[in-house]
Amino acid sequence: MKKLFSILSFVVVVQVVAQTPGERMAQTAMLVWKDSLFTKWSYDLGVILKGMEGNWYRTGDPKYFQYIQKQMDFFVQNDGTIRTYKKDEFNIDHINNGKLLLFLYRVTEKEKYWKAAQLLRQQLREHPRTNEGGFWHKKVYPNQMWLDGLYMGQPFYAEYAMLTNDDSAFNDIANQFSWMENHARDTKTGLLYHGWDESKQQQWANKTTGTSPLFWARAMGWYATALVDVLEYYPTNHPKRKKLIAILNRLINAVEKQQNATIGLWLDILNYDGPNKEKNYFEASASSQFVYAIAKGIRLGVVPASKLNIAKSGYNGLVKTFVKEDNGQTNLYGTVKVSGLGGKPYRDGSFDYYMSEPVIVNDPKGVGAFILAANEIDLLSVPNLGNQKTVLLDDYFNHETKKDIAGNQISWHYKWNEKNNGGFYFLGNLYNQYGYKTATLSAAPTKKNLKKSAIYIIVDADNNKENPTPNFVDENNVQAIAKWVKAGGLLVLLHNDKGNAEFEKFNKLSNTFGIHFNEDSRNRVEENKFEMGAVAIDTTNEVLQGVQKIYIKEISTLKLSGNAKPVLQENGYVIAAIAKYGKGTVFAIGDPWLYNEYVDGRKLPNDFENFTAAKKLIEWLSNQISKH
Repeated sequence: MKKLFSILSFVVVVQVVAQTPGERMAQTAMLVWKDSLFTKWSYDLGVILKGMEGNWYRTGDPKYFQYIQKQMDFFVQNDGTIRTYKKDEFNIDHINNGKLLLFLYRVTEKEKYWKAAQLLRQQLREHPRTNEGGFWHKKVYPNQMWLDGLYMGQPFYAEYAMLTNDDSAFNDIANQFSWMENHARDTKTGLLYHGWDESKQQQWANKTTGTSPLFWARAMGWYATALVDVLEYYPTNHPKRKKLIAILNRLINAVEKQQNATIGLWLDILNYDGPNKEKNYFEASASSQFVYAIAKGIRLGVVPASKLNIAKSGYNGLVKTFVKEDNGQTNLYGTVKVSGLGGKPYRDGSFDYYMSEPVIVNDPKGVGAFILAANEIDLLSVPNLGNQKTVLLDDYFNHETKKDIAGNQISWHYKWNEKNNGGFYFLGNLYNQYGYKTATLSAAPTKKNLKKSAIYIIVDADNNKENPTPNFVDENNVQAIAKWVKAGGLLVLLHNDKGNAEFEKFNKLSNTFGIHFNEDSRNRVEENKFEMGAVAIDTTNEVLQGVQKIYIKEISTLKLSGNAKPVLQENGYVIAAIAKYGKGTVFAIGDPWLYNEYVDGRKLPNDFENFTAAKKLIEWLSNQISKH
């Protein structure tokens, strides 16, 4: 009988109110590790917190963000130093939490998180490497690459490279995966051995190949997770992107063959048929990682949708086998605490060694992996209303610029990739959840560049204050957009109030559809008196059905003509309107009100429903598409 350790006795049992298994598990994590996950900078922290990040973006519930920030602030000091972190240990595990540093920096723009991230990036610059260039797993494990290490280092490396436009880094990242596969992949099964020793000096190393003896499932899970996480940030036009996608799909094909057909799970040691094989067991963290990698890969479009049943079967197996409700708390059973190679006492990579490691309840690596997997499965339950149609966000009429952290001049404010207050990351993420592709139009709209888009969003047209050389709406723009709408396009106009947007020329466009933006500013809010920006809504509202209260401040009101009609009014003023035009539809409102600051849950009181309203708007727009 295997040793079973539990930490259930260390928590106060409370009634869990979250609904999905992943949310219930996240609630458990926030109870079990209420104050601090660890007192030392440990990669386990990052596994849990990435799961929380996914839940935040999917639900808009601020408790997930608050938990992430609290945990990271235990380590990150005001000057950007990291408590207990030592660069000169050159431990690749210490890089993993850097993903959360980048996340917090992008959301809050607090310099301390960026400074801390720079420390980790400097470690990668100095980190010892194999002769080819692969990162050693640790300084104390010289000449060795482990599958685990690709997960620990590469996703942070990729996101950092994306933020700093470091193209050379992407070549390095792709090479790391290629070298690992070249050295560790078994040609017969397609599976990858846990580790590889370039020197072939380790006791566990094959004297010919340098590989460890067995296929440890969680190591392969780390590797698979690393691939999909890196591909999220890898440039779509990079010549080595296809190589990474090919590696991922070879891995998934191999993993698929190892899945238990009855319960959908994977054994701790894959493809083992030697002595004492009856001791092998289904393992929760690895199974969660495979589910996550496959489901996310499908969502990103880098894994065939035909693999979806593998993920669903695996997830159902996890919930049935390992997710248990104990006295009101949701717990994850079946995670091996740790497995490694070498060290003291020496771990020889044998089957008996792997079977000797304890299996525990609520191990953070397992809990984190399950939350990640569950979040991806939960995303699959969102109706595919978009069917991969494109939502196009204007970057021509709204084109403010600034220097990014790397000193490059970039367009900013109301952009898909912006996670700070003024970005549209949450809105873009919701469109993606509903099955839409998001894209940006940086040129003047034309028949050609609008043709393949279902929805076109124009936000906050520049005035001279925001952009010294603004691209004002002209007659050619009006004609191109009007023809596109008439043919069935959906135009969304999210303007702004007096002093913050251009009106005269922009109204030439909106007037075409019977909608005129008044140069005024309603719902002006003093400090944090949020009720001054409250807009009550009838639950039968045509567009925002079921929503009762939203927050919109500093609004330009509307004057309507023709067949334009109001869909939102307050105190006799029209706030939002819709207009049919040919086969198409226009939705207009005098504020960019769905930017991150007012949908991410961090600022507004809980009774404001901007996040839900964003979903309802997407659903309504989707319904208009279906009518064409």
